Amino acid sequence: MLKIPSHQVAGHHASSATRGPLIDDSGRFYKPLQGDERGSAEVTFYDQFTSNTQIPDHIRKFFPIYYGTKVMQASDGSEHPHIVLEDLTTHRENPTIMDIKIGSRTWGPDASNAYIEKCMKRDRETTTVKLGFRISGLQIYINEGVGYYKPTRDLVLKSSVDDVRLFFKKFVSSDPNVESGMGPDRDLASVVYGGPNGILAQLLELKAWFEDQTIYHFSACSLLFMFEKGLVLEGGSPNAQVKIIDFAHVTEDVTV
Repeated sequence: MLKIPSHQVAGHHASSATRGPLIDDSGRFYKPLQGDERGSAEVTFYDQFTSNTQIPDHIRKFFPIYYGTKVMQASDGSEHPHIVLEDLTTHRENPTIMDIKIGSRTWGPDASNAYIEKCMKRDRETTTVKLGFRISGLQIYINEGVGYYKPTRDLVLKSSVDDVRLFFKKFVSSDPNVESGMGPDRDLASVVYGGPNGILAQLLELKAWFEDQTIYHFSACSLLFMFEKGLVLEGGSPNAQVKIIDFAHVTEDVTV
């Protein structure tokens, strides 16, 4: 049975009127191909990346597992190709997640002038120009009774620099009321962001490869930060994880 991902925090959401990602019970994520060259570009990247022996194993762990493509039928009988990927939340009970669009330029080298103008407008309206990234969406697990704090897409995208700083604090707050006037406590920062297996250590490992590799030009990708808040509050490991996603604007470096 296919269903709408319950932990999707950014991107197009599937509905009766909109084509969006779906998941199944086997841990697979079905992402509709974009209708223009972006869809084929992402498939090309995954095909090439999966078979590329130059990619070290310690870097592959940051990328979703790729299972190829599949043509799927919608409820109206129409068919559309999908990229089949690993569902990154399938083994998580109550994940706290943040989706971050990285880079101060959010278009690929072959983008049209019209598309560049569209991207530049969004980049100026968000923190992309000021910070070199923007938060695209997030959900923060509070507790079993309350569920999640999940701000709207508009609220997240309209964030100021100070708002972004506050979201990063809320992300690692142990306070069940993240909207409290007292502000987030940041009690979980040392185990989620810090430590040898924390988000910062993983980002530094990924950064080192990006600075050294000459295989691809990465543009307009996103980072997912994930951890299990419930486990931390019970004294366990947060299982913090960084993943990089969205490769519609990645191109191979043909000069190498």
